[in-house]
Amino acid sequence: MSTLRALAKAQAVAAGVAQPVATVRHLHLAERPLVLVPLAMAGEAHAPLAALVGTAPDDARLLIVPQPRNRDQRFRFVTELAAVVLPWLDGFRGVAEAVAVDRGRDVRYRYSDAPQLWVPNPAGITFLRLLGRSTRFRRPDGDHPVHPVVPLLGRWLTFFAERAEQPGSSALLAMTDALTLHWATGQSAVEDLHLPALLGWIDPPAGRTGAQAAALAEDPQVCPPAGPATDPEFDNVLLAPAMAGWAAAADDPARDEAYAELVRLLRGQLAPTWELMWRGLGLLGALPPGARVVGRWAGDRDAFTGYAEHLDADGGPQPRHDGAVAAAVRLHRLERAASAYLVQRAYDDPLVMAEHRLTGEAFVGEVTLADPGRVDDSGKRPVLRPRIQVVTGDPVRMPVGATLWSTARPGQKARVVFVTPAADGRTEVVLELSGGMGRGLTAPPGSVPQVGERLCLTTLSEAFLPAGTFPTAEETPWTHGGPPTHDAADARGSELSSVVG
Repeated sequence: MSTLRALAKAQAVAAGVAQPVATVRHLHLAERPLVLVPLAMAGEAHAPLAALVGTAPDDARLLIVPQPRNRDQRFRFVTELAAVVLPWLDGFRGVAEAVAVDRGRDVRYRYSDAPQLWVPNPAGITFLRLLGRSTRFRRPDGDHPVHPVVPLLGRWLTFFAERAEQPGSSALLAMTDALTLHWATGQSAVEDLHLPALLGWIDPPAGRTGAQAAALAEDPQVCPPAGPATDPEFDNVLLAPAMAGWAAAADDPARDEAYAELVRLLRGQLAPTWELMWRGLGLLGALPPGARVVGRWAGDRDAFTGYAEHLDADGGPQPRHDGAVAAAVRLHRLERAASAYLVQRAYDDPLVMAEHRLTGEAFVGEVTLADPGRVDDSGKRPVLRPRIQVVTGDPVRMPVGATLWSTARPGQKARVVFVTPAADGRTEVVLELSGGMGRGLTAPPGSVPQVGERLCLTTLSEAFLPAGTFPTAEETPWTHGGPPTHDAADARGSELSSVVG
C-alpha cells in the first residue's frame, strides 16, 4: 500500500466516507456493457448455479441450473448463456475503421467498438475463466456432444479472461477493482472485495456513515453475497430443500412449481447485486475519463478484432498451457503493458503522480528563468537547446545528468544541469531541453515553458520501448518444447537403454 493510499484510508475513517484517490476515470466505460452476476454451487468444482445477465438495469435475464451436479443441465445453462452473449458480441462487428500502419504507407481495419463485460468481483473473473476452460474444448459430435455454441462461448470467455490479465484493459472488469482504483475506504483490502460494503463506504445512504453502511452490508439477509460463492445459511435452509423438491417432483405441475420457487430464491440472491453493479457504473460514469484511456481502449478493440478474425478463419481454441516461447512472449507483453499503464495513469492524474512525488520520481515547481533561444554550437552543427530554471519545494533526488519528462510536453526531454538548494528550503533545478521544438534554431511558440508556468517533471517516460525478440519454435531447445536434436535423442535413447538393461 502506498503512503498516499494509507493516508486516504485514514482520512476515510475520520470522515466516515471513502476518499477519492483519482481525479479522472482510468478505465473505459462502454455505452452498452454486459453485466453478468454469476452464482456457483458450494462444494462443487465450478458448477454454475445461476446468473443474472443483461445490458441495461431493466433488462436482466435470469438463468438457473436446478441441479448443478447434472452435466446436461450445466451445458443447457451454458447454451442459454451463449444465446445472450454471442448475439451481443456480434453487435460490435458491424462497423470497422481504417487504421494507418507503417507510417501511413498501409492501412489495416479494426472494429470501431468492442464489447465490455462487467462482473462483481475478481472471483467472478475466475468463474468465467474456469467456465471457458471447461467448455472451449467440447465438441458438437462424438461422445457427450454439446450444442455448437458451447465451445464458441468457451473460447470467447477465455478471450475475456486473458484480456482481464492485461494491465489497463477494459474488456472484462471487476466492479470492486474498478471502484478501489478510484476510491479508498476505511476498511481492509479483503473487506473491499465485498461489493455491498465497498459501495456503503463510497456512497453511504443518508444519515449513515460509511462504516455503518458497511456493517449493515455484512448481514447476508440484507445484502446477499455478490457471488459466485453463496451464503451457507441460504444454501442449507432455503436452497437445498428447494432443489430437493424439484428433484422429487412427481409430475410436470409439481416440477413447474418447484422450478418457480428456485427462480424466486435465486433472483432474490442476485437482484441486490445487480442493482449495486449499475449503481457502481453510475459512480464511475460521473468521473471524467483520463486522456489516455481512449488509447488503451483502442488496444482492446484491436484484440477483439484479431480474435474475431481468428474465429472466422476456423482458428482453434486457446491451448491449455503455453509453450516455453509463448509463455515468455506473454509475460513480456504483460510486463510492458504494466509499465505503460503505470506511466499513463500518472500522466493523466495529479493524484496518482503525487505518489511518485512522494517516492522522489517526480517533482512540481515553477519556472523562474527561461532562455528559449539558447543554441548549443559545441558539436558539428548548432542545435537548439533552451534552458529553464525550475524552483520547487519538493525533494529533488534526481542526479545531475538525469533525463526527465514533463507531463505537459511528453515528447520533450529535460536534462538536469544543476541542482542548487535555495536559502528558503526550496531547490533550484536548471534543465536543458531537447525534442518537441521542431528542427530549426527557433522554438515554436508554446514549445518552451515560459516564466511563471508550473511544471511537473518526472523520470517516468512514455517513450516507445521496442518489443523483445524471442526464438522461433525451430530455434527453441528441445528441453523447452522445441524440436529434438539427433544428439539429444541419441542421449535419451542411451539413458533409456541403460535403465532397461
